[in-house]
Amino acid sequence: MNKERFSASALSPEELTRLKELGRRCRGDIITMTTLAKSGHPGGSMSTVDLLIVLYSYARVSSSQPFSPLRDRIIVSHGHVSPAVYSVLGRLGFFNVDEAISGFRRIDTPFEGHVIRELPGIEWSTGNLGQGLSAGCGMAIAARVKEEDWLTFVVMSDGEQAKGQIAEARRIARKFKLGNLIGLIDYNDIQISGYVHEVMPQNIKGNYESDGWKVIEVDGHDYLSIYQGLKEAANSEEPVAIIARTIIGKGVSFMEDKWEYHGKPLTEEEYIKAMQELGLENELKKYSELRKNYRCTVELRKEEVEYNLDPGTPFTYKKEDKTDNRSAFGKALADIGRINRDKKDSSPLIIFDCDLASSVKTSYCLDTCPENFFECGVQEHSTATLSGAASTQGVVAVFSDFGVFGVDETFNQHRLNDMNHTNLKLVCTHCGLDVGQDGKTHQCIDYIGAMKNLFGYKVIIPADPNQTDRVIRYILPRKGNYLVVMGRSKLSVILKEDGTPFFAGDYQFAYGKADQLREGTQGAILTYGTLVTSAVQIWETLHQKGIDIQLWNISSPLALDEEALEKAVSTGLVLTYEDHHIGTGLGSIVGEKIAEKGASVKFVKLGVSSYGESSTPSDLYRKFGLDVDSVVEKVTKALRK
Repeated sequence: MNKERFSASALSPEELTRLKELGRRCRGDIITMTTLAKSGHPGGSMSTVDLLIVLYSYARVSSSQPFSPLRDRIIVSHGHVSPAVYSVLGRLGFFNVDEAISGFRRIDTPFEGHVIRELPGIEWSTGNLGQGLSAGCGMAIAARVKEEDWLTFVVMSDGEQAKGQIAEARRIARKFKLGNLIGLIDYNDIQISGYVHEVMPQNIKGNYESDGWKVIEVDGHDYLSIYQGLKEAANSEEPVAIIARTIIGKGVSFMEDKWEYHGKPLTEEEYIKAMQELGLENELKKYSELRKNYRCTVELRKEEVEYNLDPGTPFTYKKEDKTDNRSAFGKALADIGRINRDKKDSSPLIIFDCDLASSVKTSYCLDTCPENFFECGVQEHSTATLSGAASTQGVVAVFSDFGVFGVDETFNQHRLNDMNHTNLKLVCTHCGLDVGQDGKTHQCIDYIGAMKNLFGYKVIIPADPNQTDRVIRYILPRKGNYLVVMGRSKLSVILKEDGTPFFAGDYQFAYGKADQLREGTQGAILTYGTLVTSAVQIWETLHQKGIDIQLWNISSPLALDEEALEKAVSTGLVLTYEDHHIGTGLGSIVGEKIAEKGASVKFVKLGVSSYGESSTPSDLYRKFGLDVDSVVEKVTKALRK
């Protein structure tokens, strides 16, 4: 891609005439597609469209090479202005503008109500306001780590500036001196419920300045003013916010400065009047026919981010090496960072932390790859988004946190990551009642149920330090979103019956593969994570009583090993045993699968039935009937019935 961004010192009269005509045409497209679909956001689209016209015309993006790795990244955070985005991209040749207009908000088309990443020219699927700037931070960080010179532009609304996540992103951008990040704010002072200054007063300029950003103010409908602002920002060495003063509904007199048109399409009578004002023809009939016979010819995003990372050789923890899984994670991560640090063909490994490095053990990486360690402070929402966005740019992104922050607090961010097909490696420690004395607010007991709602996340819960080490080495070179979960306490190494480590030697982790730890014919316990150690003790106690049951480690609960389940069901008694909400964890997954198969088996769920308290894990397990003695008694009772 040879296109230089903002290379001219100023725009010629001929260019200004071309841009003005493009603006007129795009406004016609906006009201045509929203009227045709009888839904959408015409007002804000018409206030943002001039900003998009200049940005897409002069940034380093090209309709002939829309997915070039050298392109600038453009994120439209307020995704509801999709009519403006589709019109501008269509008119600039990224796709057929007629398809965008006729397919807008129609099923089986890519022209959804809010922009999606699959379309050329669009870098991030948005709609949940306030997340775009965080995504921009992630892409800007990836560019820096990869030593690439592309810029990231984030176009935002004024109303979304009230979001706390934007404040987090501002601070992150300033801390890491992201001079390759530019924010462009459409300041029309109107949102759904009325004027921004009345709905939620805010000092947008002052907020950016107080967080250390350079602020440039422009007329958002003056093409020369917009161009000069972007040109100045593109040459800055610090993050820049361009505040563009605009008018909602700009270009149609009866729509201008009317908050009613934020999310209200025109009636057919209003449409005719608006098109007459713009000097354009009524094209509703034409596009109505195209809509009935819609056929998509748009070349959607096909780029495949490739990773090349040497996972190294697994560490093996011996029988006497009692440690916590989080330490095994940290040591494996640091080892992989050390191995790949100076390999030119290795993908960069980036670690994101939220003030918990010493607890989640990513602190080990400070010695092996400190230049790729990003401490984002207590700003989980922004970090979840930016780490996801970074992972789409050819880097291996790891975000580690406590479960209540990394999953529960940031579920919405991971939901959007999932929709954007990110490749995030999310590692959450301090999960379950195993957190102990920190109490119910910190005992994450719902991570399986939460992530089960997302279509693209894989969940892995390793049983001991050896399996943890191998899981980390498994996920890092692979594409896709992975959540790896662990508790807080030190664990014994899981052993075979002969006393050697189970997850060592020839063992290789495979997602969806259950591990049979012990044989048996009278029943089966299915468990995972922290409770595997207790489950082995339960098996040994029952074995001494002459009761032999199968013991399974189900480390991938969302990809249930059906062959293992079938073998467990064949015993006539299945118990799920977990340090998790009893209604949303492994028990519910196994129960659903048993019901689907119509299997005849006695089924018992053991888990956490209410919020915990502040006490030791052993006391909490005893209270919820998850201690060894209680489970032995329940198994024995179930076999007697």
